[in-house]
Amino acid sequence: MAISAKEVNRLRQATGAGMMDCKKALTEADGDFDKAVELLRKKGQKVSAKRADREASEGAIFIASSEDGKEATLIELNCETDFVARNEDFQAMGDSIASAAQAANPADLAGLQAMEVNGQTVEALLTDAMGKIGEKIAVSKYERIQGESVTTYLHPGSRIGVAVAFTNTDGKDVEKVGKDVAMQIAAMSPVGLDKDSVPAEVVENELRIGREKAIAEGKPEKIIDKIAQGMLNKFFKENTLLHQDFVKDTSKSVIKYIQDELGKDVTVSAYKRVQLGQ
Repeated sequence: MAISAKEVNRLRQATGAGMMDCKKALTEADGDFDKAVELLRKKGQKVSAKRADREASEGAIFIASSEDGKEATLIELNCETDFVARNEDFQAMGDSIASAAQAANPADLAGLQAMEVNGQTVEALLTDAMGKIGEKIAVSKYERIQGESVTTYLHPGSRIGVAVAFTNTDGKDVEKVGKDVAMQIAAMSPVGLDKDSVPAEVVENELRIGREKAIAEGKPEKIIDKIAQGMLNKFFKENTLLHQDFVKDTSKSVIKYIQDELGKDVTVSAYKRVQLGQ
């Protein structure tokens, strides 16, 4: 049967699929609009299955914040090419998923997949998108943070996103300092907030490296542990956020910068850093 341009355009508007795909689906469905929609959705499922083992290493980080500035959500949405990552539809989809996750507060990535966005689950949304775009698309990371005041930062190119929470702010405006600290986190990728937040296995590994280095240098047995501890302390200073040198003024640490600007009781309570592909 003849398929009118009006029907093709209607299907395109409803699904976002290409004109030729819409015409083909309507022809196969004998003009049945709902059946054509289902055919396009099945096509998306076929693309999903076909590309399941493909590497989706491109994409972007998306951030959504609560209106009161006390919560933020970060997601990583992946695709196969940078061309698709920069596509307006891909960007809009990432923003909508991040905003929905901020509102719904799913427990984990599986919960996010089951969450509804514009009347369909995220899983179905991604399947449909794969049918339209022809690339593997997936949400690979989901992080959430809460605090008295939360500041976010999306690095140019959307490949790194950071959210940092402050405590003891007493109503102070932390936006400027928060952005500086978030940029520090983006650039320096600290392993933890302070030495107490560094995983025990990392501490043990650094002590082991310190001991082995001291032994290799022929240091006396009685001072090997002391040397290893000194190296660990240096590791803490260089790799934990609050004790790192502040990149904009290396004469002071990050915590000193925060407290010089906002008061001695203000500090960072938590942070999240999401980097594309890591």
